[in-house]
Amino acid sequence: MTSVQSPLAEENAASGRRSIEAASAGGMQFISFAIGNDQYGVDIMSVREIKGWSDVTHLPRQPEYIRGVLNLRGVMVPIIDLRCRFGQGKTEASPMHVVIIVSVDNRLVGMLADRVLDIVSVEVSNIQSVPQIARSARVTFLAGLVTLEDFMIALIDLSNLLASEQMSDNDPSLRPGQVN
Repeated sequence: MTSVQSPLAEENAASGRRSIEAASAGGMQFISFAIGNDQYGVDIMSVREIKGWSDVTHLPRQPEYIRGVLNLRGVMVPIIDLRCRFGQGKTEASPMHVVIIVSVDNRLVGMLADRVLDIVSVEVSNIQSVPQIARSARVTFLAGLVTLEDFMIALIDLSNLLASEQMSDNDPSLRPGQVN
């Protein structure tokens, strides 16, 4: 099992989540990754680590897109199958898949993706809003779109992704892992 610590992990913990609107100096960096032929990105400041896929413990009565939980150094981290969450069917996970561990509001959540692509830097002014006509349950997770050369990257709004999961702070079986 491969584990890569984010080089900014300590700084990330101190600085907290940085939104696109609050990006300083007009630029931001994000980790880009693939789900099928589609490319997505998340703010690098939210990424805690990237792991190879490993089996998870399934929990009863969870939505289909919650694959289960992973014990990450004593913290139970729910794993979201992004392909399934975006309505593209369940991922047939293999050792070639990755789990991107992100922190949102002091909670750890893993996102199952096909592969990590790159670290991308963009000017905030180059981030386009999601077209109003395309707004639906599947695109409310998107914070914006970035066009690079001949391809587009959809930026995921992690807060909306988690809010849409209807996770309850009062129900421990639905609560993502707490960051220590």
